[in-house]
Amino acid sequence: MVLPQLWAGIDAGKTHHHCVVIDFQGNRVFSQRVANDESELLELIGGVVGLGDGGEVVWAVDLNHGGAALLIALLAAHDQNLLYIAGRTVHHASRTYRGDGKTDAKDAAVIADQARMRRDLRPVRTGDDISVDLRILTARRTDKACDRTRAINRLRAQMLEFFPALEQAFDYSRSKAALLLLTRYQTPDALRRLGQKRLHTWLRSQGARSSADVAERALMAAKSQYTTVPAQRIGALIVADIAREVLELQNQIDALDTQIAERFREHHQAEIMLSMPGFGPLLSAEFLGATGGDLTVFESANRLAGVAGLAPVPKDSGRIRGNHHRPRRYDRRLLRACYMAAMSSLRSSTASRTYYDRKRAEGKTHTQSVLSLARRRLNVLWAMLRDGTTYEHQRVTSVRAA
Repeated sequence: MVLPQLWAGIDAGKTHHHCVVIDFQGNRVFSQRVANDESELLELIGGVVGLGDGGEVVWAVDLNHGGAALLIALLAAHDQNLLYIAGRTVHHASRTYRGDGKTDAKDAAVIADQARMRRDLRPVRTGDDISVDLRILTARRTDKACDRTRAINRLRAQMLEFFPALEQAFDYSRSKAALLLLTRYQTPDALRRLGQKRLHTWLRSQGARSSADVAERALMAAKSQYTTVPAQRIGALIVADIAREVLELQNQIDALDTQIAERFREHHQAEIMLSMPGFGPLLSAEFLGATGGDLTVFESANRLAGVAGLAPVPKDSGRIRGNHHRPRRYDRRLLRACYMAAMSSLRSSTASRTYYDRKRAEGKTHTQSVLSLARRRLNVLWAMLRDGTTYEHQRVTSVRAA
């Protein structure tokens, strides 16, 4: 095995990267700023490999997606060894080097030196094509869901200024019929003129569910307010516009859910993931997107639990022992997928419910119990994906023992 002779650290950016190469003694032998362009990056890779004179070159980068995606793809295509070091780690490590200044060249040199000294840095996980697609699609869905939540909050805030009774009458995050109502009727006098029967007929023609109940509650709210507030005229127009925006966002989310489910079922681990109680197509897609579809890079279930934020971190000092707390650095998308799947399994799995109830009986809070359940389920899921077997309730005990 050829020992690495050079370490190349890259401070990645949107339009340009800075590369610094150091030798075995930590001496800087190369420093260059290159554009985020294929031809320049290929020239950089060829030049650095040439400096190695046949020895292995270890690359390290502080981004594993985004602006560094092209660079990562080119390094993978040329079979280069690429490590990932988090930007926060680079920030704290740079304080231990001489000088208070911050430049791209210094950050790249710190990245290269950390790659030279440390043995705990992990290779960049590019993931298979389906997992990469799922990561992008689930991130897009999260953005749309956040936009929908913000729009609903703006909708309710605007309604409070001229029609508080109608704002309190419905949960607009769950009722599509209530949103349909607001696209056309937003004021007390307009609802009273229309009447409950005609409102019911119109909602039913729009395909709204529970149209009779929605019409009744809307008329009750209208009959509770006869005062016209100054903000009503413009406020009603804004509410109608936001309601249409929320409905359109929901349609986009539904389309993304369909696209995610179809793409997820093409993955070779789809059947295994779906057999695990609590993991539907969406949460399974988030899990695969966060892990890259390959758990071998994590080495063990304990390592995966640490990345997911499910492993408690010791905080001992002096004579204090056994003090643990939640980790601060972890993959929040991966934790969310595991946590929500554990929550969902409480309704469909007797084994999960039994374990959760036992933790609650021990005095754990709801959140602590669900996190503990998610950690236990991660062991089972790890074994399932490692062995290529689907979930079987009667085998859970033996898997836990293993």
